[in-house]
Parts: sequence; C-alpha cells; structure tokens
Amino acid sequence: MSDEEIIDLAELDDEELLAQMHDDLYDGLAEEIEEGVNVLLGRGWEAYRVLTDALVEGMRIVGVDFRDGILFVPEVLMSANAMKSGMAILRPLLAEAGAPRMGKMVIGTVKGDIHDIGKNLVSMMMEGAGFEVIDIGINIPVETYLEALEEHQPDILGMSALLTTTMPYMKVVIDTLEEKGLRDKYIVMVGGAPLNEEFGEAIGADAYCRDAAVAVEMAKDLIARKHNQLAAG
Repeated sequence: MSDEEIIDLAELDDEELLAQMHDDLYDGLAEEIEEGVNVLLGRGWEAYRVLTDALVEGMRIVGVDFRDGILFVPEVLMSANAMKSGMAILRPLLAEAGAPRMGKMVIGTVKGDIHDIGKNLVSMMMEGAGFEVIDIGINIPVETYLEALEEHQPDILGMSALLTTTMPYMKVVIDTLEEKGLRDKYIVMVGGAPLNEEFGEAIGADAYCRDAAVAVEMAKDLIARKHNQLAAG
C-alpha cells in the first residue's frame, strides 16, 4: 500500500469507519482493528456497541463467506485473530459494564484426540458472535468435561473429534450426563470431519455442526429456542 492510500481511520465518520473495520476484519488486519476499536471508544461508543456493530457484524460477514466456500480456514483464522485483538481491548470494558452476552459455551476435543484447529475456529467464531467461550483444550476425559460444566455453568457444551476412533467417546460424555441427571441442563453440540448428522442423532447430541459458521448459527438458534421454552414453561 502506498503512503497516499493509507486510510486515517480517525478521519472517517462512524458509518465509513464501521465499513472499513468490516473490511479490515475480513482481511485479518489486527492492528487496524485495534485502532478502529480505540477510535470508536474515543468517540464515546459503549464497548457493547463496538462489539456488536464492528466486530460481531464483521465476523458474521466472514462466517457467511466461509460457509459459502469463498473464504477458507487460514483466512478465517486471520480474521478471528484480528477480532481477538479488538476483543482484548473490549473484554475488560464489557465485564465492567455487565454487558449482555449471547450465551456461554464450554468446548474441548474429546479424550484420545489432540486435534484443535476446528475447535479453535469454532471458539473464535463463537466469541466473534458475542458468546463467552471457555476452551478446555484437547484430549479431554469425561471427568474434566463434568468439572468444567460444574464450574462455568454454560448454556452449551461443545465437543470435537477428528478421528473415527475417538468419535464414540462423545457418547460416553453424553451418557454420563444422562446418568447424573444433567443432560437437560446443557445444549450439546458436536463437530469434526468424520462426523455427520446421523452420528450426532445416534449419540443424543442436540446438534451436529459441519463447520464453525454453522456452529454459530445453530448455537444462536438453540439458545433462542431454549429461552423461549423457559419463558413458556
């Protein structure tokens, strides 16, 4: 980019700045996102408004193009990392303001499986959509899932597996939740390359997510349904 083409974000009006930030997120430009977040905060925007209008909306656009095969995993990871740079500034402000969240998710790759790219992508995209995400890592036994659920009381439990040999462990976790009478407390979402919808249904999961963009859409839908059921009940 030549010097003439460098855009001074502070000179853009709010609407132009948001559009530019959506472009910068799309292109995975972390420093520009940090600058944009700081400019909006400097103009008196609340942290939650910056999160939803700049970052969540920008990641929604990324998610649509990822789902439609226009963007691929490396590009989405760059976008998600740029989003994280913005979130690092906003997170303490959001906590201070007691900002509303979409919901809370505990996510981990099941025991015997050390793959984490898909899980990390889901974590980042979920956070980009306004969820609070607790990523408990890889190779997670049922006991650790239970401890995390007890500690964090999430709305959603996410499990990932990339090996056909570790897929059945998801059923172990769900069966254990059933035995302990905890299954109905959580929305259980599963994903990973060898899985499919039939497998998700067979093990008693609430949703099978074929990629991170679908996971975000399903999570929003399932949370909304859960809230409606509670309201109706």
